[in-house]
Amino acid sequence: MLSTMHSQPVGNHPDPVFFTATAMIGMIALSGIVTRDSIILVDFMQQSVARGRPLFDAVLESRAVRLRPILLTAGAVLLSAIPITLDPISSGLAWALIFGLIASTLFTLFVIPVTYRLLYAGRETNGPNSAST
Repeated sequence: MLSTMHSQPVGNHPDPVFFTATAMIGMIALSGIVTRDSIILVDFMQQSVARGRPLFDAVLESRAVRLRPILLTAGAVLLSAIPITLDPISSGLAWALIFGLIASTLFTLFVIPVTYRLLYAGRETNGPNSAST
């Protein structure tokens, strides 16, 4: 039954590749990279606010300072995953990393700072440790 599933075309693809165990491993590895980048970005914003910078300036500064390390991490993983795409067994891992890193890098650089600012904009000292009144 499994062999007939692969012989049937899906869309315009005669031999589709479905979600595999190696793609799941790629998603697990990706979650670690994304979480680390986001935590470092939020920590940088918190430290900047603690030093007395306004929240908006802290968000912009964190994106400017952390942009290069985030892009270098994503670029290194993307370049190292390209040769793995040629392996028929591990190609799911590589494609999960490649497309996941593209999306997650954009989320880390845009969604995390905007969400942080929206969450803490109304606080008196504009930081997560401020007392809510």
